[in-house]
Amino acid sequence: MSNAPDHADDGALPAIEFRSPGRFAIHNPPAEAVAPDGELEPAPFVLGAHPHVEPCADVPSLRSHALALIRQARRSLCLYTPDLEPWLYDQRAIAAACRQFLRAHPRNRLRILLGDSRRAVGDGHALLRLARQHTSNCEIRRPHPDHPAADCAYLLVDDCGLLLRPTLQLTSGQAHYQARVRVRQLQRQFEQSWNTSQTDPDLRSFLL
Repeated sequence: MSNAPDHADDGALPAIEFRSPGRFAIHNPPAEAVAPDGELEPAPFVLGAHPHVEPCADVPSLRSHALALIRQARRSLCLYTPDLEPWLYDQRAIAAACRQFLRAHPRNRLRILLGDSRRAVGDGHALLRLARQHTSNCEIRRPHPDHPAADCAYLLVDDCGLLLRPTLQLTSGQAHYQARVRVRQLQRQFEQSWNTSQTDPDLRSFLL
């Protein structure tokens, strides 16, 4: 695993590009690319202390970093996702980590901006079941169709953690454990989308 220096905090990174409003390109890997859930182990890095960008070249590494980041969250999780990426987030270990996070403190909050809920509702995604059980601090909404949609997927963890998939068509990305400038940039974009977001009628009956 490469330990290339993280330049995320020098302010020189280019801004996230946006494309046409309200549209997500969705890619899910074939079933054979997904490792059994029982093999999932968290990456061995500390949130807020590990200064390097960790490349995620495949599904197992993305899952491993997602689990590590979520387990170390103490205040906030913000997920911007096209379809809840079931190959990544519909995992027992990750759902359990989210549940533990929500139960750890009543002010802990998981917010999800979901582009298309149809597959997640049809398949019964673990994070949807979690949202139904924790209505006070876990909320799922969809971006407003007139608000520009980011051509990426990301998970923001507190004020410094980031799991980023910059290209939706690829099952690869980057894990950042200490990237405060980049997280602030994406957090502002997330808040703008959240403030104009809508309830999803496809989710309403599922979550009741």
